[in-house]
Amino acid sequence: MLFPRRCCCCCCCYCQLFHLLSTFIPLKLHQIMNPLLSQTTMNSFQSFLFHYLHNKKAKLLGLWLIWVWGFILIGVSFYATQFMPLPSYFKGQIKKTMLFNGELVDGPSITIFTAPRPFVGTVGERQTLAIRSWLGLSPDISVVLFSQDSSVFSFAELFSHRVSVEPNIDFTFLGTPFFHSMVARSKASSSDVSVVIDPNTVLLPDFIKTIRHAHRLDHDWLLFSSSKSVPHFPFHLDADGKHWIRDGGSRVKTQKLQDFLSQEWKWNLCEEKMLIAWNSGDLPLHKGVLPPFLYGKGLHNRWLINEALLSDFRFVFDASWAISNLYLNDLGQDFDRTSGDFLGLATGKRFWEVAGNSNLAMLYGSLYFHEQNFSNIFRLFQCGGYYLFINSAKMVVYPLRYKGSSSLGKEVMFKSTREKNTLECIDTIRSTEGAKDCSVKNYLNVSMPISLSLSLEILLSFRADKNKTVVLAVVGYSYKDMLMSWVCRLHHLQISNFLVCALDDDIYEFCVMQGLPIFKYAHLETKISFDNCHFGTECFQKVTKVKSRMVLEILKLGYNVLMSDVDIYWFKNPLPLLSSFGPAVLVAQSDEYKLTGPINLPRRLNSGFYYAHSDAMTIAALEKVVEHAANSNLSEQPSFYDMLCGEGGYNRIDDSRCLEPQTNLTVQFLDRDLFPNGAYKDLWQERNVKEACLMKGCFIIHNNWISGRRKKLERQVPSGLWEYDMSTRMCLQTWHKTKFVYF
Repeated sequence: MLFPRRCCCCCCCYCQLFHLLSTFIPLKLHQIMNPLLSQTTMNSFQSFLFHYLHNKKAKLLGLWLIWVWGFILIGVSFYATQFMPLPSYFKGQIKKTMLFNGELVDGPSITIFTAPRPFVGTVGERQTLAIRSWLGLSPDISVVLFSQDSSVFSFAELFSHRVSVEPNIDFTFLGTPFFHSMVARSKASSSDVSVVIDPNTVLLPDFIKTIRHAHRLDHDWLLFSSSKSVPHFPFHLDADGKHWIRDGGSRVKTQKLQDFLSQEWKWNLCEEKMLIAWNSGDLPLHKGVLPPFLYGKGLHNRWLINEALLSDFRFVFDASWAISNLYLNDLGQDFDRTSGDFLGLATGKRFWEVAGNSNLAMLYGSLYFHEQNFSNIFRLFQCGGYYLFINSAKMVVYPLRYKGSSSLGKEVMFKSTREKNTLECIDTIRSTEGAKDCSVKNYLNVSMPISLSLSLEILLSFRADKNKTVVLAVVGYSYKDMLMSWVCRLHHLQISNFLVCALDDDIYEFCVMQGLPIFKYAHLETKISFDNCHFGTECFQKVTKVKSRMVLEILKLGYNVLMSDVDIYWFKNPLPLLSSFGPAVLVAQSDEYKLTGPINLPRRLNSGFYYAHSDAMTIAALEKVVEHAANSNLSEQPSFYDMLCGEGGYNRIDDSRCLEPQTNLTVQFLDRDLFPNGAYKDLWQERNVKEACLMKGCFIIHNNWISGRRKKLERQVPSGLWEYDMSTRMCLQTWHKTKFVYF
């Protein structure tokens, strides 16, 4: 009999063993019997042996030997494979079938995004419990924490790779994250499912089951689940984070937790405590752009759900009856909408953040004009071990359909033995619908001022660095986009000690809603033109004089000031270098464009970038500048040079310095290779402006020597020296990919 050279798995072992026996046994018998028998006798014996092996008993014996040796070889092979490295593909398959908490894991990758407060005190303990409850549900869950606080980084280190911190989103100057930036970062995730949730929300095991079922839907989807508040929660997780135990130490089954929750919970959709989840499909969540809501300050969740329902891109459903999520309701909230101190005037709470969200909800989207009735949307619930969708307004129940089925389930559920249980479940859901009725109109109609209500003195004490130094920008609404690009760049450089002085009401309100440390100049005598307030105009002359007045006021309060126009791009932090010149030295950019010769010639001091130390000599010199500018028909820039370096430059002491004789203040003009103006060496005409500047070691580059806001934008945005997406109102991040128009 012939056997193939290649056989599969165990069959190969049997084939080779039978072939071995058929050749090995006659050979060995020949070697043993040869000395005892003659050739003729031997031949007769072999003939007899072969005849014997072919009879029925011999065949049975051979088969038994094959089976025995086969099992031995299989056992040896299994033992040997324990020492063989596995290919990455098989490792992935094994990971997909791991046992977790006694259940077979084969589901989507899930990333839960949240924005915790610092992990201190009771707040830290409850956030820790919540996050551990998420991680204990499945090894497929990872957590991303939006924060810039050091305690959050320390907390994440305790959980290795499963918990990470994302500081690169937009925050207000007080640390409140922006909801639109959180959602954008979540949408950039590579996970199968993204979840945004309050950091105090505890999740129970039905969350992971519901997400796995939803992930199998044959259409892109978005679900939300309102959180249930409980007055107390007498359970905590064990050391491994996999089992719930009572305060006494006894283990609690999931059903007991469900029973506890059903007895203790209160539901109120208006409190905005909910989780929102979506799959990583191709369809957007909604039409249009998500406004810059502040996270946790109201209305942003309702706005997102309302727009998703109206856009009708995704299947949107309420999973509040399928997902158990809870939070303790005794934590002090930032605002109590029912109290007389809703605006926080007595307590000093940040009422402007709620006011800003309310204002955005009224101005953008359809929430104010076309609020969706939540009673008309689909609800997912589990009844009798089955997941069903109910639309109580239409009095229909749909079975949950998966990929490969006809659709999401567009037929009325047929009568079956489960009908009675299903009807009971429906009655339970309908009985709780009244607790979820909520209209945002009551909050949108509240008249709330958009005002920071923080004085300049408070802002200075809060924002100044350890050397009592601040960076100041003075700007009107026409330059709001350049302001935001400038602010985003400072954020990337981790420079936080900046302040913004508003020249008009529009830029003030804009900055409050963008979370900037803003204060208003109260004595402006003219309205700021949007496109006609550039160099040489009357508007420009009056606006620039505000800069020196504000710098002088801050100097008198005891703080050093780096004055910077917002059309200046910062490559690196110049403060260590500028402050090294010491007191009684005003350090300023030179506006000289000639490559050779002195850089401190008449009228070449640029008042758009200078550093002033808070000392008596500097303050006295700045008072002269402000007084001279007030009586001049020109901008403040000529006053700086004429008062400090003298008319015609007669106070010059060399090619880069001046000495004001009455105050003994030295004026140091900065090296143009490090601090180039907009005309120096035609750097703005370089094919790669950033590379050309970095090769010179530039700290900054000024986008001046060009007239008009539009022309500045046309030059700066395409150059790559731009850090702000005007279409989404977010700082550009490494994970952020967008195209925007700057006209």
